[in-house]
Amino acid sequence: MTQQNNPLHGVTLQAILTELVEHYGWEELSYMVNINCFKSDPTIKSSLKFLRKTEWARVRVENIYLKLQRHKEKAEKLN
Repeated sequence: MTQQNNPLHGVTLQAILTELVEHYGWEELSYMVNINCFKSDPTIKSSLKFLRKTEWARVRVENIYLKLQRHKEKAEKLN
């Protein structure tokens, strides 16, 4: 099966998390997804470990990423 219509196809969880941290920062992400690995001494490595085990948190992070991508696409169309 191909995943042509899946906007996350080919994007790693690490890439998603890295982009979100660069855009929002850990503090803002901790408000968006209330998990300790974003609040207490956050690192990409510890957050990836948690997100890979915890589906509800991963889904929330992926949805935030998708919203950010849609926002970027709209901004590009306006320019």
